[in-house]
Amino acid sequence: QVQLVESGGGSVQAGGSLRLSCVASGYTGIPYCMGWFRQSPGKTREWVASFTRTEGSSYADSVKGRFHLSQDNAENTLSLQMNNLKPEDTAMYYCAAEEVGYNCRRRRYNSWGQGTQVTVSS
Repeated sequence: QVQLVESGGGSVQAGGSLRLSCVASGYTGIPYCMGWFRQSPGKTREWVASFTRTEGSSYADSVKGRFHLSQDNAENTLSLQMNNLKPEDTAMYYCAAEEVGYNCRRRRYNSWGQGTQVTVSS
């Protein structure tokens, strides 16, 4: 059974840092692609960053230069280091995974974690 478990959320002041981690279980190795999405109250879910085996890491413009992905294949873990956090980064962050390359390229993920809350105060 595929399962994604996020950790590392919390509250921080603007300019601070947090590190989110997502452990994927039920896969043979790390999934073909894994990503992070976020959703704030009243807003639609937005893509933040993703890692694909064949294309590496990519980031939304809003976080480029501040957020950084790293993967641990041995632990089936994808981490998101978030630096210089801003109040607008406040959201529930979700980890997602997908095994089909076609879906990965379209950011369509079929497995989701429960989410971890990130709150950034000004």
